Amino acid sequence: MPRFAANLSMMFQEMPFLDRFAAARAAGFTAVEFLFPYDFPAAEIAKRLQDNGLQQVLFNAPPGDWAQGERGTACLPGRQEEFRDSIKKALDYAAALSCPRLHVMAGLAPAGVARDTLTGTYVANLAWAAEQAAPAGVKPVIEPINHRDIPGLFLNTMDQGAAIIAAVGPDRLGLQFDLYHCQVTEGDIVKRVEKHLPIIAHMQVADVPGRNEPGTGEVNWPFVFSRIDALGFRGWIGCEYRPAGETVAGLGWFAPYRA
Repeated sequence: MPRFAANLSMMFQEMPFLDRFAAARAAGFTAVEFLFPYDFPAAEIAKRLQDNGLQQVLFNAPPGDWAQGERGTACLPGRQEEFRDSIKKALDYAAALSCPRLHVMAGLAPAGVARDTLTGTYVANLAWAAEQAAPAGVKPVIEPINHRDIPGLFLNTMDQGAAIIAAVGPDRLGLQFDLYHCQVTEGDIVKRVEKHLPIIAHMQVADVPGRNEPGTGEVNWPFVFSRIDALGFRGWIGCEYRPAGETVAGLGWFAPYRA
């Protein structure tokens, strides 16, 4: 059966962030993910996880200046020292939260910089991050993100992600396969899951086009989830969607998969 993790950055926004852990557990989730933990002490988040019997399965490394529109620094020449500091900070949190996956955002491709230069920087940074993460039992992952939600992001397609992972090593770097982003950019999501399954370390889900909960858009999710299960994927699927209304009211799709 597919295993789903509540994304606490996007779900349960009816309440403060630290209260969302208990809400996720009450709704039947046994695992959570979120974008960034850095506004809160790691010990406080760890306590919420422990108190509610939850597993932390993913969060993002610091992305640069998010408020100013930055979406990662991994591909950006001249930002290597900042990138390394961000990974060190993220790994400190991962250790405190016992989190096995760390999403490393690629960054926006700067105008006037050759793609080969960006690719070389990206691969070198990811290889360094993987070397730091491995002793802690953490596997970095990269996520192709659609051109509509984040125009100009360096990494857009699953094939691009697979090529980067091949360069770094699939034992050291995994693919974060977001079904929503894939459907927007490429479509044919089941066939793409089948193709890339050996390197997929984490999945995420939202319906298309509105990025709301499964069942609100164009995708046949019962078929997709049953196929993912049949393929033998045993990782987590993060619910990175914006509830169309109140979070719990929109969890009808989740009923067959509750713990």
